[in-house]
Amino acid sequence: MSGEGTVTLAAAYLFVYRAALIILALMLLLCLIRAIKGPRIADRLMSGNMMGTIVMVMVSILALQLNEGYLTDICLIYALISFLAIVVITKVYIGVHVEKEAIKEEERKHD
Repeated sequence: MSGEGTVTLAAAYLFVYRAALIILALMLLLCLIRAIKGPRIADRLMSGNMMGTIVMVMVSILALQLNEGYLTDICLIYALISFLAIVVITKVYIGVHVEKEAIKEEERKHD
């Protein structure tokens, strides 16, 4: 009798994992649309960061579902790379913004 309970519990977990992966895939698609449409750079940066987080959660769910420990290591590496990418993109954007402000200030001085 306990064998039947284990089978139904495993099926329930499988259903929850798959439902979570489908929901996260839809959220990933919505974040991709926000990253493309914008309208501001801050929206694009935030959606890029959110996409990285969603992918990490999806890899973690797959690690649980497949019972593979190495996927957790991949998830940690992906987290570091995603964080560094967002920091670099933000730094580049700040540099471009400061440069544009300096050009505007220079034009104001000439007028």
